[in-house]
Amino acid sequence: MIHGLPSMKSIKSLKSLVRKKTNAQEVSKSGWKMKPFLALMCTALLIFWYKTTNIQFEQTEIEETDYPFDMAKESETVNDKLKGLPHGIIQPRSDLELKPLWSRSSLRSKGVEMTNRNLLAIPVGIKQKVNVDALVKKFLPANFTIVLFHYDGNMDKWWDLEWSSKAIHIVAQNQTKWWFAKRFLHPDVVSIYDYIFLWDEDLGVENFNPERYLRIVKSVGLEISQPALDHNSTEIHHKITLRSRTKKFHRRVYINRGHKRCSNTSADPPCTGFVEGMAPVFSKAAWFCTWNLIQNDLVHGWGMDMKLGYCAQGDRTKNVGIMDSEYIVHQGIQTLGESVPEKKTTARDVRARVSLIDSKTFSISNSFGFH
Repeated sequence: MIHGLPSMKSIKSLKSLVRKKTNAQEVSKSGWKMKPFLALMCTALLIFWYKTTNIQFEQTEIEETDYPFDMAKESETVNDKLKGLPHGIIQPRSDLELKPLWSRSSLRSKGVEMTNRNLLAIPVGIKQKVNVDALVKKFLPANFTIVLFHYDGNMDKWWDLEWSSKAIHIVAQNQTKWWFAKRFLHPDVVSIYDYIFLWDEDLGVENFNPERYLRIVKSVGLEISQPALDHNSTEIHHKITLRSRTKKFHRRVYINRGHKRCSNTSADPPCTGFVEGMAPVFSKAAWFCTWNLIQNDLVHGWGMDMKLGYCAQGDRTKNVGIMDSEYIVHQGIQTLGESVPEKKTTARDVRARVSLIDSKTFSISNSFGFH
């Protein structure tokens, strides 16, 4: 080894140090090159997150906004696939008025613009043809649109009725009233009608006048209502639906016997705020709510009558009521599905049955948490 010259180990250490420093500088340079890209990616993700959240918030606001039907507007956000359509061709609602090719007006209005439009929808079978005929003839003079839901598939035998060609006929085998209503009475389609009558076919209407009925409903502000049931009705399930001979209408019932008691302090159905499913009448605002309340696969309406108070457009103890002056007879004739023959009941039998049902209703209501 020559004195004054670096050793081989020192040279190797120096080279290693230089190499490490160079590598560190290269890594540092590449890191600085990556920072703008990472910043750009983060910015893009933040913009995407903001826009997605904003769209979701706007969509939630649109879904929660309940516009009155007379103030309905076209949606401001039109699907991209529809932007090519001519201006003004998209409409927010439709109706069930028949408009033949040879006339600009509907068959019902005959060119006369009517301010009061109402709808009667009934599930029907051919076995109840005579009763349905009598029922519809009560409503035709009041300029009602008639919709028949044929659950037995038999429509041809209805054409001999003079009003049949002016009605809307919808056929689906073995389907119930609520199934039909969910699919064919969409709020945007029936929005021109002030009131929707969704009635069963086995109702006697000898003592019922739809025009007088609606005058009272409007005067007292009932959003959901039904005509009272005559005491001779075969099917009576709740005492509140029984006719009072001394009143024009009532909103609550008083029960002092049995397990179920109803008083002035009662605020829940079936003491108050209650109508049954066989003959409900809805304002257009109440129907908008009720239609959304109906489940897509609902078959029987059991239990739904207890929930209609949610759609009363306010206090159900005030906006839901039973009409006593215009009443009907519920015949209780089952024609959809297998029917079980029932003997005719007297008024005394009906009162006894109501008392029994009231006690059963109490136990059932408690089990479901109704108070």
